[in-house]
Amino acid sequence: MNEVVGRDDLLLVTLDTLRFDVAAELAAAGRLPNLARHLPGGVWEKRHAPGSFTYASHQAMFAGFLPTPAEQGPHPRLFAARFVGSETTAGRTYVFDTPDLVSALAGAGYRTVCIGGVGFFNKQGPLGSVLPGMFQESHWEPSFSVASPTSFEAQVERAEQVVASLPRERRLFLFVNVPSLHQPNWFHLPGATRDDGDSRETHAAALEYVDRHIGRLFAAASSRRRCFAIVCSDHGTAYGDGGFTGHRLGHEAVWTVPYAHFFLEASA
Repeated sequence: MNEVVGRDDLLLVTLDTLRFDVAAELAAAGRLPNLARHLPGGVWEKRHAPGSFTYASHQAMFAGFLPTPAEQGPHPRLFAARFVGSETTAGRTYVFDTPDLVSALAGAGYRTVCIGGVGFFNKQGPLGSVLPGMFQESHWEPSFSVASPTSFEAQVERAEQVVASLPRERRLFLFVNVPSLHQPNWFHLPGATRDDGDSRETHAAALEYVDRHIGRLFAAASSRRRCFAIVCSDHGTAYGDGGFTGHRLGHEAVWTVPYAHFFLEASA
């Protein structure tokens, strides 16, 4: 990462609330053509989330604690704050001396941009302003929210505008929090109604919706130079698993998340 930072643009996409099992099943069934073509080996890596809900997980990720491989470690990290005694900081880790990666990248000359989705990014109160407040530039509007059936399309359009307005020589760290998987997601399944509610099937339909539009985001992110991309979930969610529904709880469906990182070669 010490070679990547300062040379390439950076993209972090959190598919908020995406379960690992649903993501893996859809990739294996060929239902995620645009995502799968970038996943190493065409499969998601199974990892453990650093938190069980959006706020906690993103605070950890912005500090360098991305989801951890779901096997015995230690696992060297891509990014880490300088910390005496850290067992996951290695020679290839990008080490920074600020409290979070976002400010570190700003200090390294990157334009840091957040395109929010779920309520913790809506800037409508002090709590919803903490995470987007880390960035030099942040965007949220109702069309990006969990209540919009076309939220991701609106976010992608904003991302395209952000990239187009940035001087070509300026490096970019673009973060997009995708709300489509979060409840409510019933409207992504053809024929479903509000009374039907959310389910594992509507969750899968929401991921297919994201896949249909993510190619535009990848194209924008790599339109100026090569881009290093991280695509992952911040936590999963339960749909009656073990009697649990939702997240912010300790269940395998919540803690286990899909993860991938890869290069997007410059398209310009």
